[in-house]
Amino acid sequence: MSAASTETSAPLPTAGSRVFFQGATGVGCAGAGPIAGDDPVQKRQGKVTVKYDRKELRKRLVLEEWIIEQLSELYDCEEEEMPEVEIDIDDLLEVTSDDERASKLQESLTDCYKPTEDFVRDLLARIRGMRKLSAPTKKGL
Repeated sequence: MSAASTETSAPLPTAGSRVFFQGATGVGCAGAGPIAGDDPVQKRQGKVTVKYDRKELRKRLVLEEWIIEQLSELYDCEEEEMPEVEIDIDDLLEVTSDDERASKLQESLTDCYKPTEDFVRDLLARIRGMRKLSAPTKKGL
C-alpha cells in the first residue's frame, strides 16, 4: 500500500449517468428514450458483479484508512508528507505465523523513530480472519 495520494484528470460522471449492458446484437436501444418494462437491456442494468464481496472490500478499505491514520501518528506528519511505507495486506496474509508477520511489518517501519509494537500488534489483530483478495473476475450473468 502506498501512502501517496493520486489525482485523476478524467471528468467524473454526472449523477444522472446510466450504463446499460446490451445482451445481444439488435436487442434494446441506446439513448432512444425510456425503456419498456420487458426490455432485456433494462433487466441487465447493474447486474455486472465481480468476485469480491462488498463486505470484504469495505473491511479492507476501513483497514487501509486505519493504517494511514496510525502511520500519520507514528511519523508525526500528514499522509502527503509521510515517507514511503509499503504494507501489503495480502502479503501479510500469505505468511502463516504472527511472528513472521510482525517481522515483515517491523522491516517496513525501520525509519520510524517512535515505538511501533502497539501498531504491529493492533494490525495483526485486525487482519486475523481476513482473506487474501485475488484479481477480480466477472461472474456469469
